[in-house]
Amino acid sequence: MSVPDRNIGGELLKVDNISLSFGAVRAIIDVSFDIREREIRAIIGPNGAGKTSMLNVINGVYHPQEGSITFNGQERAQMKPHEAAEQGIARTFQNVALFRGMTTLDNIMTGRNLKMKSNFLSQALYWGPSRREEMENREFVENIIDFLEIQAIRKTPVGRLPYGLQKRVELGRALAAEPHLLLLDEPMAGMNLEEKEDMCRFILDVNEEFGTTIALIEHDMGVVMDLSDRVVVLDYGRKIADGTPDEVRADQAVIDAYLGVSH
Repeated sequence: MSVPDRNIGGELLKVDNISLSFGAVRAIIDVSFDIREREIRAIIGPNGAGKTSMLNVINGVYHPQEGSITFNGQERAQMKPHEAAEQGIARTFQNVALFRGMTTLDNIMTGRNLKMKSNFLSQALYWGPSRREEMENREFVENIIDFLEIQAIRKTPVGRLPYGLQKRVELGRALAAEPHLLLLDEPMAGMNLEEKEDMCRFILDVNEEFGTTIALIEHDMGVVMDLSDRVVVLDYGRKIADGTPDEVRADQAVIDAYLGVSH
């Protein structure tokens, strides 16, 4: 059963006829969909469907050969990763991408880099406005640590943490950027049931308490159906379905794709 409508707003991001190829391999083929303000939008499909490639297009890692993306009313053929970050798009990755030798606190602090205005010299000297800015950003990060209930590991190097907690730290780093759109690439991959339940709770809390729009790739269909407002389904780079969880669950093309009937 899907979650109730959470005051969903107008269109935040629109993907128009995006096509992406790597040589002869067509990763995404003429895909269009939108993401609305404050919704949780799932992108699902079998392995190799083009889901992560689509996230990489949205945040500028890949540049499509065709199509355009409109974010916050601005249309562009492509976006660079730093532009995406500056405009309020943050993400987590399929494989945890943290600084393993740094503590939880320091890893999450790296998510505040774009919010810091002091120049490198004043940061190095740690005085005046730079010191005040550092304290304000550290306070913000401490609030995220409290929100994610990871106070006990704030000084622990993340390389020593179990996988489920590393995924939570990565979520914290993304939240530190105060994103308008949060892209989550398989945030529950490799987790046990208890860890999945915790992550589901935090995703819902981020959406409800911060009003953050979320685009989610996830293979656990129970999680997708419980969390999502709408679901877009990709298969071999093409969009084969788009609608509410109940609509998608009953779509014969989706059933065939997951059962392998259509191939």
